[in-house]
Amino acid sequence: MRVAGLPLFTAQFPLAHARALPKPPPRFMNYRIADRAKVLSPSLTLAIDSKAKAMKAEGIDVVGFGAGEPDFDTPQHIKDACAAALAAGFTKYTPAAGIPELRQAIADKHQRENGLTYKPSQIIVSCGGKHSCYNVIMATCQEGDEVIIPAPYWLSYPEMVKLASAKPVIIETTDKSEFKVTPAQLRAAITPNTRLFILNSPSNPTGSVYSPEEIKALGDVCVEKGVLIMSDEIYEHLTYDGAVVKSVASFSPAHFEHTIIVHGFAKAWSMTGWRLGWTAAPEPIAKAIDAIQGHSTSNPTSFAQKGAVAALNGSQEHLKGWLVEFAKRRSFAHAKLNAMPGITCANAKGAFYLFPNISGTGLKSTEFCARLLEQEKVAAVPGIAFGADDYIRLSYATSMANIEKGLARMDNFVRGLKQ
Repeated sequence: MRVAGLPLFTAQFPLAHARALPKPPPRFMNYRIADRAKVLSPSLTLAIDSKAKAMKAEGIDVVGFGAGEPDFDTPQHIKDACAAALAAGFTKYTPAAGIPELRQAIADKHQRENGLTYKPSQIIVSCGGKHSCYNVIMATCQEGDEVIIPAPYWLSYPEMVKLASAKPVIIETTDKSEFKVTPAQLRAAITPNTRLFILNSPSNPTGSVYSPEEIKALGDVCVEKGVLIMSDEIYEHLTYDGAVVKSVASFSPAHFEHTIIVHGFAKAWSMTGWRLGWTAAPEPIAKAIDAIQGHSTSNPTSFAQKGAVAALNGSQEHLKGWLVEFAKRRSFAHAKLNAMPGITCANAKGAFYLFPNISGTGLKSTEFCARLLEQEKVAAVPGIAFGADDYIRLSYATSMANIEKGLARMDNFVRGLKQ
C-alpha cells in the first residue's frame, strides 16, 4: 500500500529499512585515464612559471627569463588588419585548413624567401606552430614507429611522439658541438622503424643554427634512408652574426619530397597569443593533416587569419629594430654568463635563448633553478625539460634592465655556491 505523500520506493519498505540501504555509488566513480595521457611528462616550464607568477602576485620582485615570446608588440599594420576584419563581420567559420588568401600568401612567402614551390593545397594553417607540429606527428606516426629527436630539444616534441603511440629516439649533443647532431649520429640512430627526424634550426632551447652544408648533409641521410623530416623553422628570421638559414627542403626535389615544414607567426611577428601556425607538406601529408584538423580544432580564428595575411604581405621593417635589440641583449648576457664561476655558455646564432652549462656549479638543473628562484628571485627553465640536465635555458626576450638585474642576482647566487 502506498503512503500518501511519500515516494513509491519508501512506501514499499519501512522507512527505517530504507535509511539502512546502501547508497548507490556516484556516477563516474571509476575514472579511467587513457594510457596516452599517463605517459606524458609534466611541463617544468609551466611549473617554474606558475611559481614565479605566484611570487609576483605576492608583490615579490621576480625577474623572469622563461619567456618564449618576444617582448615587442605585434606590428600595428597586423593589428589594424585584424580589427578591420572584425569590424567587417569576418567572424564565421572558415575552411578548416585556413582561408585561401592566407594559404596563398604562405605559398608566396616560401617561393619568395626560400625558393620553394608549394600549391595552396599543400599549406595547412593551424592554431599555432605547436599545433602544426602535433598535426604532423599525428598524421605520419603510429605505434611501432620511431622518431629521432636531437637533444637538447623543444620539450613538446617527445611528448607529441608519445601521444601518437610512437617512440622518441634521442640523440645527445653538447655545447662542444654547438648542440648539433652529425650525419654519422643520425645514420647510427636510424632503424627499419624510423619514420621521422625532427630538425629545429634555429633552435629552441639552444639558439644554435646549422649551416646550409650541415643541413644538406642531414637531409642527404634522410633521403637515402627514406626517412621523413619535420623541419621546424619558426625562428627562421631571428639570426645573428651573419648566420644563414636554408630549408632542408630546398636542396633537391628528393629533399623537398621528404620534408614537412612547420612554421608560424609567433616569433618573427610577435603574435604568440594569436595562435596561428602553418605546415607546408607533400600533398598526401597535407591532405591527412587537413582531415585530422577538420575533426579536432576545425579552422584557426577567422579574423586572426586576416592579420596573418597582413603580416606576410606587409612591411617587414619591424624585424630590423628587433634584431638589433636582441643582438645587443644576447651579447651582454653571453659575456656576463661566461664571467660567472662554474658557468660556461656557447653563444647563440639564432632565436632568443642562451643555454648555459651549469655543471661547474655542482648542481643539476632542477635544483639550480629552484634555488635560484627561492634565493635570488630569478626564474629560469631547467635544462632537464629539454633533455639536458647540465644546462638551463635563459630567454633574452625581455628588457635590458631585467637582463642586467637578473644576471647580477644570478652571479651573486653562483658565487655564494662556492663559499
